[in-house]
Amino acid sequence: MKRLIYLSSVVALLAVGFAFVPDAVGQARPGDGSPSQRLQVMREKLEAIRRSANGALAGLRQEGKDTKEERDNADSPVARLRSVERESSSLQSDVISLRNKLDRNEKYEASEIDQLEAAVTELQSRADLVFTETAAARANPQSTVGQPREVKKKKKFLGIFGGGGNDEYDELLGTVSPGRDRELFVSATREIRKKNFDVGRLLFQTIITTYPDSPYLPMAKLAIADAFFLEGTTSALIQAIAAYQDWLTFFPTHPLADRVVLKIAESEMRQIGLPDRDATRAKRAEVRLKALLASYPNSILKPEAERRLAEVQNNLGSHNLGIANYYYTLSVDQQKGGLKGAQSRYREIIEKYPNFAYMDEVLYKLGVTYMVEEENDQAVRYFQQIVAEYPNSEFVAKSKEQLELIGASVPEPNPDRMNVLPAPKDGFFTNFRNQLFGIYPMTIDKNGVLMTKDFDREKFELIDQIIENQGDIQTNQIPQSFTTVISDRRTASITSQTP
Repeated sequence: MKRLIYLSSVVALLAVGFAFVPDAVGQARPGDGSPSQRLQVMREKLEAIRRSANGALAGLRQEGKDTKEERDNADSPVARLRSVERESSSLQSDVISLRNKLDRNEKYEASEIDQLEAAVTELQSRADLVFTETAAARANPQSTVGQPREVKKKKKFLGIFGGGGNDEYDELLGTVSPGRDRELFVSATREIRKKNFDVGRLLFQTIITTYPDSPYLPMAKLAIADAFFLEGTTSALIQAIAAYQDWLTFFPTHPLADRVVLKIAESEMRQIGLPDRDATRAKRAEVRLKALLASYPNSILKPEAERRLAEVQNNLGSHNLGIANYYYTLSVDQQKGGLKGAQSRYREIIEKYPNFAYMDEVLYKLGVTYMVEEENDQAVRYFQQIVAEYPNSEFVAKSKEQLELIGASVPEPNPDRMNVLPAPKDGFFTNFRNQLFGIYPMTIDKNGVLMTKDFDREKFELIDQIIENQGDIQTNQIPQSFTTVISDRRTASITSQTP
């Protein structure tokens, strides 16, 4: 009862579906990604809107409500749904036209993409409202849950899902009846497990826009985010971040919230390139991981978050090191200036990334820059730190030489640091492969919060438990480890309905 009361209190907010939350730090938002990535995200959103509108119209046609009189009445459900369908198709044409300009390297204004994004976001919010408000017109008081549905074979099917084949979900999407939210949830789960991500997301989205009081609604929203994450393309990951953040905004205290924050961070991590590339995604992942550790200090995910944070910060540190070394070469080796640029970057690494894997190199080169400036007191400090704290470093011998040259004492190695080995460096072929494919090795779990990437019939996952519970999951049912799988053997009868 408490859960139903709580759900009712947020119905109006949840009706907006995938709306962006603009004030969340580091989340995906309009303007994220390259121009081509932004256009791809818009195309996918518009296609989902068009399919939803087609599905709703199909239900009205089956009920004989798609008449000329209804089409001519601007306020009728048919007219409103047709308007959404037409506008989504029109915007799709605009997106394709602009994408063609990019492909042909033709001139275009950046504001064109911004304006299209604003139009798509506005249509998305309006479409979700239309789907919710027209649900009553598509209602069928007779429940067909548990009854076999006739699969309609069409010779040329260009409707809800495009392409040819069986219009299996025409009735499921088009009409509203008691208990159908559960049927939609089960069918959507099945499609995601078959890698039919677009179809699965559309079925989950239908729960959100058509059954606003459904107990499955919160988990349907989370499953949509999972579907984007599992799909794993760049445009899908951008949308995964937005969808996870949308869910987190509504359910910040849910027992799965810490896992959602980690998935947002991993969505960013999957887009991180080599350290010599743009560092935006790495910085966003760092923000997310720090937020996870600060907001959920007792989370079982803490070790996982700390490990990922160290890897992300190594990427950021390497990014700064590359810039610092450029100025170092310019100023120390070529004597062309840039000394302050090198020093500021080295110091930034020391301050922001104290556990950086190549800190010994940072300390040594920073010390050298101070020697060039004849600030020997500063230089001694860094050379002594290398000898004491990094006794196995390749820079120890050079640091001792510099200390003897200055006339400073050479410290004894710290006994607690004797087993600290230098960070391994990639071999030629590994480095060549990483450069070729833009790979930066990181620890990333590619499973979602509720579903695994590669479905195994012998595994009982969180989403199976949600189906068994009729829409939610209890805290004591969530694994006390970082996994999506609850058990290795299915014990719930409901799971026989999901592949």
